[in-house]
Amino acid sequence: MTPSPGAAQPLPAAELLARSHRLGADPRNTNYAGGNTSAKGLAPDPVSGADTELMWVKGSGGDLGTLTEPGLAVLRLDRLRALAEVYPGVEREDEMVAAFDYCLHGKGGAAPSIDTAMHGLVDAAHVDHLHPDSGIALACAAEGEALTAECFGDRVVWVPWRRPGFQLGLDIAEMKRANPRAIGCVLGGHGITAWGDTSRECEENSLSIIREAERFLVKRGRPEPFGPLLEGYGPLPDDERRARAAALAPLLRGLASTDRVQVGHFTDSAPVLDFLARAEHPRLAALGTSCPDHFLRTKVRPLVLDLPASAPLDEVTARFGRLHEEYRAEYAAYYDRHADTDSPAMRGADPAIVLVPGVGMFSYGKDKQTARVAGEFYLNAINVMRGAEAVSSYAPIDEAEKFRIEYWALEEAKLRRMPAPKPLATRVALVTGGGSGIGKAVAHRLAAEGACVVVADVNAGSAAEVAVELGGADRALAVTVDVTDEAAIAAAFREAVLAFGGVDLVVNNAGISISKPLLETTARDWDLQHDIMARGSFLVSREAARVMTGQGLGGDIVYITSKNAVFAGPNNIAYSATKADQAHQVRLLAAELGEHGIRVNGVNPDGVVRGSGIFAAGWGAQRAAVYGVPEEELGEFYARRTLLKREVLPEHVANAVFALTGGELTHTTGLHIPVDAGVAAAFLR
Repeated sequence: MTPSPGAAQPLPAAELLARSHRLGADPRNTNYAGGNTSAKGLAPDPVSGADTELMWVKGSGGDLGTLTEPGLAVLRLDRLRALAEVYPGVEREDEMVAAFDYCLHGKGGAAPSIDTAMHGLVDAAHVDHLHPDSGIALACAAEGEALTAECFGDRVVWVPWRRPGFQLGLDIAEMKRANPRAIGCVLGGHGITAWGDTSRECEENSLSIIREAERFLVKRGRPEPFGPLLEGYGPLPDDERRARAAALAPLLRGLASTDRVQVGHFTDSAPVLDFLARAEHPRLAALGTSCPDHFLRTKVRPLVLDLPASAPLDEVTARFGRLHEEYRAEYAAYYDRHADTDSPAMRGADPAIVLVPGVGMFSYGKDKQTARVAGEFYLNAINVMRGAEAVSSYAPIDEAEKFRIEYWALEEAKLRRMPAPKPLATRVALVTGGGSGIGKAVAHRLAAEGACVVVADVNAGSAAEVAVELGGADRALAVTVDVTDEAAIAAAFREAVLAFGGVDLVVNNAGISISKPLLETTARDWDLQHDIMARGSFLVSREAARVMTGQGLGGDIVYITSKNAVFAGPNNIAYSATKADQAHQVRLLAAELGEHGIRVNGVNPDGVVRGSGIFAAGWGAQRAAVYGVPEEELGEFYARRTLLKREVLPEHVANAVFALTGGELTHTTGLHIPVDAGVAAAFLR
């Protein structure tokens, strides 16, 4: 019988998950989503109930540190090992991945990865395949084989580079048979593999290889493997460095998005800055990254600025334009050198990694996590280069092999299986007043549609709470900003571009409301109302336009105005006049920014009582008094006076913002959408 969904995990699977989590928790052991682990053992056949020898192995995709049971592929070992008898040879070994499906046990769990053969063919109960920086440093050193022997003796054996696949599994299995004292191997140009009779022994052997390699590189290595410091290439002072990074971020994101829009990530970590300050960094960067996992994320090599840190910004900008053109031409030539009739189409010629001496590293991907991980992988590559150069010279696999990995048909098939992107994927939104009410609802809707969201609010706590609700640092950023303060707005946009690479979509929502008759409205009331909403919207839109024009990717600016922008009601002079100002800003900016592909539109809500920060702060009581209804019935009162007799909620306003920005209204600008359930007096004429 098939085990019930709530059945306990078999012991080998439970041990495997625990081991995987420990190994994956330490970045010294393997990179994100890199490597795989396995365990062999007995479990009942789902049909006969007889004990069957199985293997649990991390499936395709996923990360060791967060691996769960559904992420394991479960295969019958008898069938898996029998594949060796029908293996057609290295020229056709990609066909073996499809054959793994015929070895699955029951429903089989996750899809088996290309490394399944390595685990199944090696005669050991437990196997770890990992990508530690120290192991890859030996694997990518010019004298890697000799250094491996010097470091480990006969306990760890060298296996020459071979692309991951069935033949590599056969190679490792044969090496283990020929070297019975070996606890593992260094895979040339790739990583390490270790094994053991028990899960604990396997883990201890993996960690022993990694730590011994670390100690060997330190003890045996020469100082300053990246060469002497280059004059003028050292890190800029902290504030100057971050300001320069923020100034460059929109330009670089625009260049990196020439073929398809990307999200960005920035780091100025000490290892990156030191690498870029040294004489050998141009040579090493040109050699490209190392482990196959690395250049799948980072592309074959980075784009490197060849100017000192103190170069004037206009000179840097012009130089990046030329370097980007050269990079694209070189990448296209790389593709043409190695592509054949069966190769997938070129996926784009823009860099995934951009290195700026004195400033840091910008990395790019289809979302924030992918961009961040690409940067982490290049940091891994820097560590590998340092280790290899310390004991030998850095010698990654050759370009043709890199191309075979990057444009592998199996990788292409994996990309095609990925779900379609959400409508706002790759877009970065900034929502003012995003900590409550309409702004919070807008932030949630934009994030749900795939956007990265900067939650900007004068209340730091509210902004932080919403950012956590949206999914944390890879999805959202909280910034504290008073929209009447030019410096605070500029700082908020600097944080946004450093977090996500740029800004594409801005929602002017921050506001207050002062409801008083004309004779009771003070000049201070008038100034405060206009400073926050009219002046604040102008300042935010101006900063947004600077970033968006710098990117060259177009963009959206949406104003949350009000039906009061066109409707004349009593006791509301300051608020309604301000909303009319905002409404005309929409028209003016739509006319001015259209040539840059920036669309400017507005949403005119009315009667948004529930969940509204403005109504909760006293506006509700004031308006209820004007209309002579209890405050708790104000929402119903507003609904009764509409044509549709429906109450308007923050989520309805958020729906309109998405309708304007989600990709269907690509030719619409200067529009105001009423979200008021039908107020005839506020019809737009």
